[in-house]
Amino acid sequence: MTFIADFHIHSHYSMATSIELTPANLNKWAKIKGITVLGTGDCIHPGWLNELKDNLVPEENGLFCLKSANDSHKSYFILTTEISSIYKKNGKVRKVHNICVLSDFDSAEKLQNSLSKIGNIHSDGRPILGLDSKNLLEMVLETSEKAFLIPAHIWTPWFSVLGSRSGFDSIEECFEDLTQYIFAVETGLSSDPPMNRRCSFLDPFTLVSNSDAHSLQKLGREATLFDTEISFQGIYNALKTRDGFAGTIEFFPQEGKYYFDGHRKCDICWNPVTTIDNNSICPKCGKPVTKGVMYRVTELADRTIEQGIKLSEDFYSITSLIDIISEITNKSPNSKTVQTEYLRLIESLGAELEILLNINLSDIKTVGGKELSEGIKRLRAGYVSIKEGFDGEFGEIKIKTKT
Repeated sequence: MTFIADFHIHSHYSMATSIELTPANLNKWAKIKGITVLGTGDCIHPGWLNELKDNLVPEENGLFCLKSANDSHKSYFILTTEISSIYKKNGKVRKVHNICVLSDFDSAEKLQNSLSKIGNIHSDGRPILGLDSKNLLEMVLETSEKAFLIPAHIWTPWFSVLGSRSGFDSIEECFEDLTQYIFAVETGLSSDPPMNRRCSFLDPFTLVSNSDAHSLQKLGREATLFDTEISFQGIYNALKTRDGFAGTIEFFPQEGKYYFDGHRKCDICWNPVTTIDNNSICPKCGKPVTKGVMYRVTELADRTIEQGIKLSEDFYSITSLIDIISEITNKSPNSKTVQTEYLRLIESLGAELEILLNINLSDIKTVGGKELSEGIKRLRAGYVSIKEGFDGEFGEIKIKTKT
C-alpha cells in the first residue's frame, strides 16, 4: 500500500513551537495534509511522553493511534524524538541533530532514563546534551532491536552531521564502527536527492525527508513515500532495504533557508562560485559568510550534477497550497480569505498533498478555478520562479499562474 510518512516533527514542549501541537490536533492535521504515519516528536520529554500515553493506544501493526479517533479520521503515530548533541571530537566542537525512532513506550522510557543521566531533558522537547552522536546511537540501539537513528537535516551549516560549521566530512567519521546501524539519513529542507547523490559516500543510505514542523500547517512540507504494509516493521524494512521505499516529497531546495551562502544582516546572498571569488569574506562586515548547503555539497561531492540527477531516487518538489492560494489572491497566507479557501479546497478535493501531487487538474479547475489549476500544473512540471534562501532566511517559490 502506498502511503506518506512524516517522522520529524515537534510538540508544544519544544522551543518556538505552537501550543496547538497536541495529539488530537496532530491527528486532525495529518488527515488534512494526507499523512498516514506521523512521528510524535519529543517522545522522551517527560511531559509529552505522559500526554502520548494518555492519548495514544498501540495497534497490532506496531504503531499507535489516537484513542478517540474514528476510522474516517484515523492516522498512525510512530514514536520519535530529535536530540541536539553538542560535544568535542577530533579537536573540533560538533553540533549534530539526530532523530531517534522507537518501537514502544518501554523503549522511550529506557532512552529517557539514559538521557536524563546526561543532562536536562525537561526544559526543551528537543534537549541539548553534551553527548557524542555515536554514544546516542548506542543508547538507542540498547532500547530494543527495532529502534533506529536517522541523522537529521544532514547538510544544515550549524547543526548537522555534515554541516559546514560543526559537522564531519563523512557519516563514518561521526559514528565510527556503529555506522553499520545507520541506514537512512534526512536530506533537510535545503537539499534534495540529486544533490545528495553527488556524494558517493552517501550511496549506502536511504534518503528520507520530513517536515521538522513547529506548527500544524507545516506538517508534510517534506515527507517520505512508502509502498509497503502500514506497520513499524514495514517501515523499518523499507528504509533498511529500500524494498517498499517509494521516494520523497521535497521542498525546492532553493526555498530552504540555508541553500546559498551569505550574511542575512548584510543582505549578502552568494552562490558558491561568488563565495570562492570573495575568499568567503563578506564585503560589508569583513567576517566569513555562512556557507550554505549547495557549497557544502559541492565541497564533498565526487560526482557531477548530471550524475547526481541520474542516480537519484524518485522525488516530488512542492511548495505549500497555502502559498499558492496566497499568490493567486494576492493576500497574506495568514489572512482569513486564504485560510478559508484552503479549508474549502481540502473539504471539496481531498488532502493537501493529494491536491498538489495527484488530483486531476480538471477537478481542481472545477473546484478552485483556472489559476489554481494552472498553478498546480506548473508546480508539477517544476515551472516556478525562485529566490534562493541563505543564512537562516527562507527562499521564495512563486508559481507563474498568469496565462
